[in-house]
Amino acid sequence: MLSMTIAALTVCIRVSIFLDLNLCALGNHQMQISGWEGMAEVSEATMEALRKICLIPGAPTPLPKSPLYSLFMSTLPIMFRSIFRLRYRGIERIPRKGAVIIAANHTSHIDPFTIISGARRRIHYLAKDGHFEKLATAIVMKTSGQIRTHRESGAADALSSASDVLSAGLAMGIFPEGTRSRRDEPPFLTEGKTGVARLAASHPNVPVFPTAIIGARSVMAPGDKSIRFWKRVDITYGKSVTWNEWLVHPAGGAQDNASLQAIIDSQPDEQRDALRGLYRRFTDQLMGSIEALGAP
Repeated sequence: MLSMTIAALTVCIRVSIFLDLNLCALGNHQMQISGWEGMAEVSEATMEALRKICLIPGAPTPLPKSPLYSLFMSTLPIMFRSIFRLRYRGIERIPRKGAVIIAANHTSHIDPFTIISGARRRIHYLAKDGHFEKLATAIVMKTSGQIRTHRESGAADALSSASDVLSAGLAMGIFPEGTRSRRDEPPFLTEGKTGVARLAASHPNVPVFPTAIIGARSVMAPGDKSIRFWKRVDITYGKSVTWNEWLVHPAGGAQDNASLQAIIDSQPDEQRDALRGLYRRFTDQLMGSIEALGAP
């Protein structure tokens, strides 16, 4: 019992920064979260210097245009909601305008479409080039404004394209796990890759929304040829946090002006090591928040 309580406390601490909880219940035990009290004050000059270090350069090719997107969005949500049992919670948290990152768990082919169907705005996703090779899927990808990525060009080009989306003030959907979970039984959630943290650090004032998609795997699991339309899918959006907010929060990056300046003034290899540690912690807390929202 003691070990279970300690484990629960660990999870609660790990996710509190993203969920902005006032109270975290653990059976008969409760832990008070003090919100944003105790955050270190960091100068704008220091934050800007760090942003330049973390900056992801743009892609060499412009974002794809999608003249049929309005038509696509006028039909897809109606079609999806009439075919699938979709239920959204916290969707009002997603702003209608401005750059945002929507980070969700990934267990099914239908995951991006559940997010797109509930959005009141365009959501860009990075899609593997294989999805553009077949006519049917290529039409869907291009019409919905998804961005083609090439496996041989690696993660750097994919992040550059995602950075361009945010620079244009648009919404970027991302699956931090990098691919659909291939586990045969729960927990399906796997460790997140740090690309989402690098993207957030490159755009440090863009809100990151942890999002849990629950039930999509029951509708269509990896390898399935059939779709179980009658299964319900819940999509829950948590409270957002920006990289800069997380960076100075004592339960997040726990950085202050002096520690950040030390990173800025350090040698390139030391900078990479320090940032790598921050990226990992941000990603782990983000994945913890997605799990706390109910991701299986």
